[in-house]
Amino acid sequence: MTLPIADGAGVRRAARTLVSRHRGALAVVLVLHALGAVAGLAGPWIIGRLIDAISRGAADGTLVDLMFLLLVLAVALQAVLTRFAQFASLQLGETVFARLREDFMGAVTALPLSVVEQAGTGDLLSRTTNDVDAVAQTVRFGVPRVLVTGMTALLTAVAAALVNPLLALVLLTGAPLLVIGTRWYIRRAGPAYRRQLASYGRLVGVIGETVEGAPTIDALDLAQSQQVKIDRALAERRSAEWHTLGLRSIWYPLTTLGLLLPVILVLLSGAALMSLELATAGQVAAITLYAMQLAGPVEELVNWMDRLQVGVTALARILGVGEVPADRESGTEEPADDRLEAEQVGFAYRPGVDVLHDVTFAPAVGERIAIVGPSGSGKSTLGRLLTGITAPTRGSVRLGGVDVMRLPLPVLRGRVALVTQEHHVFVGSLADNLRLAAPAARRADLDAALEVVGALGWVRSLPDGLDTVVGSGGVVLTPAQAQQLALARLVLLDPHTLVLDEATSLIDPRAARGLERALDRVLEGRTVIAIAHRLHTARDADRVVVMSGGRVIESGSHDELLDLGGEYAALWASWHGGAEPHD
Repeated sequence: MTLPIADGAGVRRAARTLVSRHRGALAVVLVLHALGAVAGLAGPWIIGRLIDAISRGAADGTLVDLMFLLLVLAVALQAVLTRFAQFASLQLGETVFARLREDFMGAVTALPLSVVEQAGTGDLLSRTTNDVDAVAQTVRFGVPRVLVTGMTALLTAVAAALVNPLLALVLLTGAPLLVIGTRWYIRRAGPAYRRQLASYGRLVGVIGETVEGAPTIDALDLAQSQQVKIDRALAERRSAEWHTLGLRSIWYPLTTLGLLLPVILVLLSGAALMSLELATAGQVAAITLYAMQLAGPVEELVNWMDRLQVGVTALARILGVGEVPADRESGTEEPADDRLEAEQVGFAYRPGVDVLHDVTFAPAVGERIAIVGPSGSGKSTLGRLLTGITAPTRGSVRLGGVDVMRLPLPVLRGRVALVTQEHHVFVGSLADNLRLAAPAARRADLDAALEVVGALGWVRSLPDGLDTVVGSGGVVLTPAQAQQLALARLVLLDPHTLVLDEATSLIDPRAARGLERALDRVLEGRTVIAIAHRLHTARDADRVVVMSGGRVIESGSHDELLDLGGEYAALWASWHGGAEPHD
């Protein structure tokens, strides 16, 4: 699955919204830059008047001194106005980008988990890093510079027309090359840059999965096939870069010619007009200077037009995250009780390839159930369906009589929680990490939750205790400590139904045994569904459910299933005879 990309209309709507939000600040920026541009246009006009005065023999020392003073004042005024204009531009850019970043992060955190998993991390990661950086450059520098250079070019043309309208027309001779070349480029640049940014996402994804799965790749001798995938991603990345480079290699020479041509033609036509007494030497000099001065902003405008293509494409990819449809439509029904039940549930990750087949599962409120079975039997998939992360392909999962996919997420997560062997430590203090589950929790509540999961000792041994900064740039927690942190969040969240998907797999087996017993005391009276490979969890459960091939094949207490002599008895005999510690 690929995350959507906003179309041109969506990007334009977003741009209009941003402009409307910051109309006042944008007006200040434009006025300051316009005044600075006007001050910069005084130089050629002053030089032209001085040349004409000298040509007529009317220039004396006083006039030269006055003109020189005016020129110095114009340059100084332009410098001051430009300084304040650039400051206002950067301030506006930072304000706009901050709002864009907040909106984007809101869209990312609102993405359905099922969509994130299907899309993969490469595409989303490239949008949150590479694309955000591209938009940042565009918003902070690109948009202000395009507005400024566009206004400067327009005012320069107006100033030239005021000096000599006939000669000023020559400045337009380069326009056809600029317009035709730019239109040709823009039509092709959008798709080309979309391909380039997408190729970056694919490359990041392939490299990321290679690094994360290095032990598996080595164990299964998949290095050669993985190298082929990386080479293909690199080849696509190189091809995409070469394509955009080829477009620029055609566009840049056309724009350069379009900028140089007016300067040459102004000099040639100016000489002709002077012979016909339709222009003066000062006017030719002034407009020639304007033509040269015009080249700077137009060239900058052209360069930013190229970078804007990257920025607009990146913005379309960022806005596309917000276009991902919700995976559920919340209703208004309230669950009648805390009874969770799945009825005739089937599920397929791909059409026609079912991984669950007509599973019916209804734990009693307060019952402790262990789900066991070989890898690939559908245990984790069933856990995801029970917690409403993914909707079943057929059948239904209900909480208190209400379809879990119709419950608002805050309501569902407050009643049913999933903790897996995957964990994440967020950048911030340990207290901040814990309060993600309970923002109003007191320090005593945090200590109590840590004590339940056996983490209070090592937390107190840290330099700043609960205030110790962890995550990137802070104290690095071990996988076992990170998993204890996740379980402490679960204690603070205090839901009525818990699905534990090998939630203690990264903790030492003996420590895990003690932790599970501590959790049992805290979670007394709650429904606990433990997906486990350590069968002591199953032995302590009220009921054991055995899955194989996406079906429930056995169900009963530990002793009942051992007496049955079926799949569970075989699993127990295999596990009990291994090195796994047990009572």
